[in-house]
Amino acid sequence: MIKNHEYYMNLALGLAQKAKGKTSPNPLVGAVVVKGSKVVGKGYHQKAGLAHAEVIALDEAGVRAEGARLYVTLEPCAHFGKTPPCVDRIIKSGIKQVIIGMIDPNPLNNGKGIQILKQHKIQTRLGFLEEKIRKINEPFIKYITKRMPFITVKVGQSLDGKIAARGGDSKWITSDKSRAFAHRLRQDYDAIMVGVNTVLRDNPKLDAWFSKKQPAKVIVDTQLSTPGESHLFSGNARTIIVTLPAKAGQETENREIIAKKATILEVKEKGGQVNLKDMLKKLAGLGITSVLVEGGGTLIGSLFDEKLVDKIFFFISPKIIGGKEAISSVMGDGISRVDKAIRVRDMKLRRLGEDILIEGYIK
Repeated sequence: MIKNHEYYMNLALGLAQKAKGKTSPNPLVGAVVVKGSKVVGKGYHQKAGLAHAEVIALDEAGVRAEGARLYVTLEPCAHFGKTPPCVDRIIKSGIKQVIIGMIDPNPLNNGKGIQILKQHKIQTRLGFLEEKIRKINEPFIKYITKRMPFITVKVGQSLDGKIAARGGDSKWITSDKSRAFAHRLRQDYDAIMVGVNTVLRDNPKLDAWFSKKQPAKVIVDTQLSTPGESHLFSGNARTIIVTLPAKAGQETENREIIAKKATILEVKEKGGQVNLKDMLKKLAGLGITSVLVEGGGTLIGSLFDEKLVDKIFFFISPKIIGGKEAISSVMGDGISRVDKAIRVRDMKLRRLGEDILIEGYIK
């Protein structure tokens, strides 16, 4: 079988995905070195600050890189970051051709790597499996181009859209399989976010069962009413409480208690509440590139109202809770007309036990 460029790029893509959830704020990148039709070097970026994929693959290839082809999912960098420019290493290796999945969206690079390779008479080809590569790097692309984290909303609800009964009870609406899937999702994100009402009602830990790397915990708490003894302060994960600046003379004892256990992130006010856009910009400033929002209905509804949601995971259980006082999964102001409803695109459906999972994109 003749192996084409897409075959080898697919190998590089598979390598890149081995580090899913571990490279932030850097992208997922994989690389393979091919001599003739034989792969002589493989590598992927494993963690921010460590060697880039191209360097690892070239180190494995050694002298066999002379005259070979390099397949890399993302344009090699041409600037100094925590590591030297990858283009310098490629040039020294004797590689004759570089096949690139997609151009680097980082304004510091964005075509410069390709330009330098061409200046050194190294052939370049661009645009193989680009859609798949963009998909695995959605958080990085948004973060590096808009300086905002990628926002995913995760909801576990009844068939009629409720996340708790009228008395506040919410355990358990969805199945064990759905909850296990949701915990696996957590390890792919930099932070898990909930509103303070979820903390007061459920007292969650917000940890990831299946991961050594625990995401940060972000609580949106306008009045700074998170109890100091909350379960979310357990463990070693970073905890960030987002609130409004304290007015002169209104500092509270609870603020002092929380300040010893968490980072208090003060943001601008909007309508007496936390300004969500300002909050997300400041979270990006802390290096948070992706956020999984898990509740409650008021926070999720407000994020939809502000058009700040990128992706959804809705776990729907075949249960009907009913009651106008029961909490809905999406609240906020909502839309005024059905023809202005938020549309979900690229939707996928799957079964998880007796539940149905709807996955899709908002924009």
